[in-house]
Amino acid sequence: MRFPCRPVVLGMGLVAALWFLSAAPARGDEIPREYRATVRKGLDYLAKTQARDGRWEGLRGEYAISMTALAGMTFLCEGSTLKEGKYRSNIRKAVNYLTDRCQRNGLIGDPRDRAEGGRYMYGHGFAVMFLACCVGEEDSEPRRRQLTGTLERACKFSREAQTSRGGWGYVSANDGSDFDEGSVTVTQIQGLRAARNAGVPVPIDAIKDAQKYLQLSTLHDGGVLYSLAGGSRAPRLALTAAAICCGFSFEEYSSDMVKKWLKYCREHMSMPSEGRMGHDEYTHYYYAQVAYVLGDGRYKKLFPDAKSDELLTWSEYRKSLFDEYKRTQNTDGSWTAHTWSGQGVGPVYVTACYLTVMQLDRGALPVYQR
Repeated sequence: MRFPCRPVVLGMGLVAALWFLSAAPARGDEIPREYRATVRKGLDYLAKTQARDGRWEGLRGEYAISMTALAGMTFLCEGSTLKEGKYRSNIRKAVNYLTDRCQRNGLIGDPRDRAEGGRYMYGHGFAVMFLACCVGEEDSEPRRRQLTGTLERACKFSREAQTSRGGWGYVSANDGSDFDEGSVTVTQIQGLRAARNAGVPVPIDAIKDAQKYLQLSTLHDGGVLYSLAGGSRAPRLALTAAAICCGFSFEEYSSDMVKKWLKYCREHMSMPSEGRMGHDEYTHYYYAQVAYVLGDGRYKKLFPDAKSDELLTWSEYRKSLFDEYKRTQNTDGSWTAHTWSGQGVGPVYVTACYLTVMQLDRGALPVYQR
């Protein structure tokens, strides 16, 4: 069963989407001039560090599937494709690396691999997102059929790996005793959204169950829990920001739940100029997507009573974030993680996150567009 492609929204969802989009300014096609050299250096760093077989890796050779997909996304954001652009060969090698690692059951990755076996659902979700953003530019009919088949099996696997509560864990529900948590759940949702945008069949129940999972994970103040399977009941800012992205993926631009998540983030989020916070590479990766979609006028539309200092605008948020990224870039074009979570993965992860954020204005990919 196909989940409706992005333009097809029914009933009140259509009304909400049209209302929301009508409040949006036209998107820009260019990164502000003062940050273009920063982006170019970062992209060149990733291009130079890609392995001959097409992969990128985290520290100690870990997370190769995730790192390859995330790094590949930065070149798609730049505007390169499988067919054309400065980084087309890097994209092609990344696609080949990932498709070569698709298992018969649809998993993109190898559960037997020491470096990814205990968290293969991360790589699977990011790989689905990246490959789905590539399939429409494949000009070889046999290769397009192969890539489409890979994505169809991968989406089917995602559904089969989903837990009884509607989320996803580090491994499949069967391998992980039905454990789920928020960060992997978000990764799967964005992957399925990208597949849906590409016309790949996505099980409707996977989306409905994921929506319920995020709703049940939301506390009264709008913060999102780490896991419904157990553990701390403290809300996580990073997951709340990511949940808003998922709400937008569900076409819920102005729902009460999305507004609740937004309000929580505005009350707890620090601007980069105000200091670092835990998981901030991950947090700003998602929160920047939210700010970009909102632009400079949509937050006020959602919260008409908000004071001027309570508003979230893309131009203000972007300047604070991009100035920090420009200031902290290494001479080789990479970035070094400043939080323990980023340090455990390495510079490819941080660089890919930052470059994706810095290229949102290009609007090159439907999964990130307004």
